[in-house]
Amino acid sequence: MANKHRSVKIEQTILKLLSAQPEVRAHEIAKAMGFESSDETFRKAVQRTFKILIERRLLSALGNGRSRKYVKTNQMTWDQEKSQPDQNAFKGVQLSKQSKLLLDYVSRSLQNRTPVGYNQKFLNDYIPNKTFYLTQTQRKHLFEIGRVEIKIRPAGTYARNILDRLLIDLSWNSSRLEGNTYSLLQTKRLIELGELASGKEASEAQMILNHKASIEYIVESSMDARISSHVIRSLHALLSENLLGDSSASGRIRKIAVEIGGSTYIPIDNPHTLSDYFTQFIKKLNKINDPFEKSLFSLIHLSYLQAFEDVNKRTARLLANIPLIKENLKPLSFIDVNQTAYINALLGVYEKNDVHLIRDLYLWAYQRSSQRYSAVQQSMAEPNILKLKYRSIIQDIIQEVVVGKVKGPLVLGRIEKLLNDLKLPKKVCSDLRHVIETEIMNLHDGNIARFKIRPSEYVIWKKLAK
Repeated sequence: MANKHRSVKIEQTILKLLSAQPEVRAHEIAKAMGFESSDETFRKAVQRTFKILIERRLLSALGNGRSRKYVKTNQMTWDQEKSQPDQNAFKGVQLSKQSKLLLDYVSRSLQNRTPVGYNQKFLNDYIPNKTFYLTQTQRKHLFEIGRVEIKIRPAGTYARNILDRLLIDLSWNSSRLEGNTYSLLQTKRLIELGELASGKEASEAQMILNHKASIEYIVESSMDARISSHVIRSLHALLSENLLGDSSASGRIRKIAVEIGGSTYIPIDNPHTLSDYFTQFIKKLNKINDPFEKSLFSLIHLSYLQAFEDVNKRTARLLANIPLIKENLKPLSFIDVNQTAYINALLGVYEKNDVHLIRDLYLWAYQRSSQRYSAVQQSMAEPNILKLKYRSIIQDIIQEVVVGKVKGPLVLGRIEKLLNDLKLPKKVCSDLRHVIETEIMNLHDGNIARFKIRPSEYVIWKKLAK
């Protein structure tokens, strides 16, 4: 079966079966289409299609695991000329006339939308600092609501100051957009305490913890001058850890063809061509001066390119935050963004190369994130300049104490020795000693990521430190 027709065929088969029976299971789809239920590639394609149909509110899932079944949620039929756009998904979002027309188009059934392949002109025609997805007025407004303060700080300072909040907000919202069912509180407890929520799939916890590690990584990488291929591939590797059937595919530009469930868009299937356009994407990304234009460009084009076998949208969402974090602007954590709205906005990019809908959603989403972090900022203390200047030294010493399993009575002596070895001025050593002691006293399993300490390492040290 040709790849470009598989998603449509699977969707047709699901809806055809449901027109003759009240419910359907994955193995029935395989049987109806002549595939073995053990075929992993086909199984994943079916699961993706089920997920898309649920997101589009055509199906509901009942039960878990092997017993999971799917039922119709309404009376919409496959041969409808057009579905009604879900305006509620964009509630509060100011949509332009072009966005409304695009929403009308992507709301049609698959059979009534034109199949399209990767359009090279979409990226080729974008000229950094001459082509703009955001108008000058929009960029100015985003800067005004995203700016934290006038003072010049080292790159990533603001994100580090709100890291604990950002880890929870962005991990939860980005995972939620992928269908993750963890609540905000459950996400908080998982990140801070390592507490798994009962009745949830293990993959959901893995997804959230992968986001946590990835956010820490992009904050740490904010001092780098460029956004390199290595950074993007590393980001993907962290986000996809333990979630791909082929572990070697994490952080690797894909070598196989992929499909997008619920879309008529067929991404590039030639690995060499894909690699060339990935390189071109990075070159253009780094030439863009405005951080918000760079953010939106990365969100759009990495999603469109589908550079990896899976986990592309998650990678694009976190990548879109790097230009903002570098400039100490408030992050984009996708607070309150509706899942259906996000999917429809991307469909407009995939199938029409039209950025109006995703631009309108981006503007609204950043406004919501800005309001969130304005409230956070009001409760923040002035950053400790000593901690900023000697951040890496503080991190290294605390890490050495914990990972080195230094027992409680010996901790102060080890700190003293490590500081003396650095031959810093006496006053600096004295102040740093106080800072490090305070940080170690306040160390817990929810903030150890700041010092690149693993939970298992912390648990062992904590027992020795008593």
